[in-house]
Amino acid sequence: MDCLFCKIINREIPADIVHEDDEVLAFNDINPQAPTHVVIVPKRHIATLNDIEEDDLALVGRLQYTAARLAKERGFADDGYRVVMNCNDQGGQTVYHIHMHLMGGRRFTWPAG
Repeated sequence: MDCLFCKIINREIPADIVHEDDEVLAFNDINPQAPTHVVIVPKRHIATLNDIEEDDLALVGRLQYTAARLAKERGFADDGYRVVMNCNDQGGQTVYHIHMHLMGGRRFTWPAG
């Protein structure tokens, strides 16, 4: 498989890892859009949100839990933060392995770009 995030998970490509457990890996984004910008990925490959099945619900919830925990650890949970999951080309997905962006440390506006 030629998946960038799978290669990071397998330590074939280096990343600045900020969290790891049995199911999830989180690392700093190489092109940050906020003072804190962390990418949170499941260790099991799922290409898009459209590919999530009922058996994956706990895993997807773990991504959200990890985002909230990291926001608290970094001190911006109470001020607010943004989590984003993109799906397919028009949704802005560039790596086809589901992932969540956690961004914090600045004010975000709406609508998103």
